[in-house]
Amino acid sequence: MPKVRGRSLRVLFDAEVIAKRNVEMAKEIAAAGYRNLLVVSILKGSFVFAADLIRALHAAGLSPEVEFISLSSYRTGTTSTGKVTLVRDVESDVAGRDILLIDDILESGRTIAFAKTLMEKRGARRVGVAVLLEKPGHLAQPLKAEHVGFTCPNLFVVGYGMDVAHAFRELPFVGVVEDKPKRAVRRLRERAHRGEPRRGGRYSRSSSRSR
Repeated sequence: MPKVRGRSLRVLFDAEVIAKRNVEMAKEIAAAGYRNLLVVSILKGSFVFAADLIRALHAAGLSPEVEFISLSSYRTGTTSTGKVTLVRDVESDVAGRDILLIDDILESGRTIAFAKTLMEKRGARRVGVAVLLEKPGHLAQPLKAEHVGFTCPNLFVVGYGMDVAHAFRELPFVGVVEDKPKRAVRRLRERAHRGEPRRGGRYSRSSSRSR
């Protein structure tokens, strides 16, 4: 089990498995009939996945233009505020174009639904969605991703661009932080000593991104 920043991580999807799936997804996207394609990477979590998938799209025979949009429903923790904020907009005119939104994870669907509605309101001809991970059963929006890398268990995952409080983005794999930070462990022990009920910590394995 690898250790990063003094924390133990369990690998869910390793680099080799992700790379293979990216090639497969690129072929699926190439066969989907997109025209005049503009790829829009939703920052920040998707940047590693988007970079690898875009190169795989080139190898699959596509020559998309690439843009970035930054949306946020988080501050520094692991729980969504429920409100999506446009932090950085695309620069391109999307009217009449086919758009492929790339994001790291589809869970509640709020972030991707916001971006998709925005592109449609601006006159995009077609808006598709590609995500690395999908968590079934958590959608708060009527949304479907046309291209999905992996089905993800109900765990708060990090790595391959995904973070917790801006840490762990650099990892080449997707994993789960298995142990709690020392400060959180100390607080839990103090609560237990006082007879207080145990509550989920900041890095709870069942925490939700609500993306």
